Amino acid sequence: MSDKTIFQRIIDRELPARFVYEDEEIVAFHDAFPQAPVHVLIVPRKPIPSVDDLEDDDVSLVGRMILLAKSLAEELGLTQGYRLVFNCKRQGGQTVDHLHLHLLGGRHMHWPPG
Repeated sequence: MSDKTIFQRIIDRELPARFVYEDEEIVAFHDAFPQAPVHVLIVPRKPIPSVDDLEDDDVSLVGRMILLAKSLAEELGLTQGYRLVFNCKRQGGQTVDHLHLHLLGGRHMHWPPG
């Protein structure tokens, strides 16, 4: 049994995904269980478990993730708006212990989220 997260297995091409972006630091792919018409996960290749595990050296990486979300939102036609979400740990809704940013759009987002 592998200790890799499902996201690491996707990054390593052991599991399929519909990629929309990848470079040496970040990958982005459509969520297998979308919560909106557009639901893309932006995932660093570096295996950081959660927001709580970020360090000063990760500032640039997280900034790139957010700017990539902005670019993908434009490419995916989310001109009416979108939501970005980092969940942190179980009570925060995180289900995979690998940092990831949700890009959600294509419908009206309600507040509070849940």
